[in-house]
Amino acid sequence: MNAPIIAIDGPAGTGKSSTAQGVASALQWAYVDSGSFYRAAALLALRYDVDLEDAPGRATLRDRLGNARIDQRMVGGRLRTWLNGTDITDAIRSAAVTRTVSRVAEDPSVRSIVNQDLRRRVGDNPAVVDGRDIGTVVFPDAFLKIYLVASLEERARRRASELEPEEQKLDAPLLASYAQGLAERDRQDQERTEAPLAAADDAVRLDTTNLDLEAQIGRVVRMARDRMNQSS
Repeated sequence: MNAPIIAIDGPAGTGKSSTAQGVASALQWAYVDSGSFYRAAALLALRYDVDLEDAPGRATLRDRLGNARIDQRMVGGRLRTWLNGTDITDAIRSAAVTRTVSRVAEDPSVRSIVNQDLRRRVGDNPAVVDGRDIGTVVFPDAFLKIYLVASLEERARRRASELEPEEQKLDAPLLASYAQGLAERDRQDQERTEAPLAAADDAVRLDTTNLDLEAQIGRVVRMARDRMNQSS
């Protein structure tokens, strides 16, 4: 790997995507969201009614994914994703895809297909890539690895703020439901056999619980520039 890569990992709701986009914009580097690739795989599983408990079904999904073309680019300040030429940006954020994506991502062959696609997409260009195993598996030689963390309560609040109407964002039962869902996603990601969610040994841990987005981006950009200055 010749070009510098910033790998930003961590559990859901810690601000990975927003931070990565902001850092990429500040540095004028490419941004790649690995999660959208797994969500595209989950969407394929749903569209083809794949039984994820069935070996032939898993094989069908791997075949569909291996022959799919997934594209990403920023449009109007928002990262959009296409699957075989069709915009799936909103479709991959559906509740059904969210429920399915962890099970899809457990498959080592699916992860291999996605990882190869991510590496091809980055190529020889400086990039910021976010996900759950970017610094440990996809780009283990990344020149800067960041592992974001935040309290479960704050992560639930952020999810509700993103997805719920204004009048429901602080509803206690709703927040508890989000927290439960996030905790279950953490468990699945941390306990999977293939590339479990974990901080790389050389990652910088950044707690975002009490940081706003601007502060998160600023800290990562400063770390990146410091490292680039040290290596120049």
